[in-house]
Amino acid sequence: MPHNQITWPPELDAMIAAPDHHQLLLENESVRVIDTRIGPGEIVPIHTHQWPATYYVVAWSDIVRYDPQGNVENDTRGKPSPQPGQAIWANALPPHSVENVGGELLHIVSIEIKKL
Repeated sequence: MPHNQITWPPELDAMIAAPDHHQLLLENESVRVIDTRIGPGEIVPIHTHQWPATYYVVAWSDIVRYDPQGNVENDTRGKPSPQPGQAIWANALPPHSVENVGGELLHIVSIEIKKL
C-alpha cells in the first residue's frame, strides 16, 4: 500500500459507494482523476476518498458534509466560496456524505495522489 493511502472498507470507495456522482476519468499507479457532479438538493451516499487530492472547481454550490452518524462536519453556507477555476488541496476524506444545499450544480474534478 502506498505510504500516503488511508484504508477504509473498499465498498466505501467513492467509485463503488457513490457511482451516480463520481465518474472515473483516469487512473494509473500514481493518480486517480474523478469528475464529481452533485445537483441541487442531491445527497451523495456515504463514501470515502482514500488519498489526498487537488480539487479543481468547475462550478460551485454550497454543501453540507456529514459524518456517518449524520453530524455536520462542514457547512459552506456563509463562508467564502471557491470560484470556478480555483484549485483546493484536501487530505484524504473519511466516510462522509455530501448534500448540495445550494441552487447550482456542484462540479469538481479531483486529482487523487496515490503515490509520490
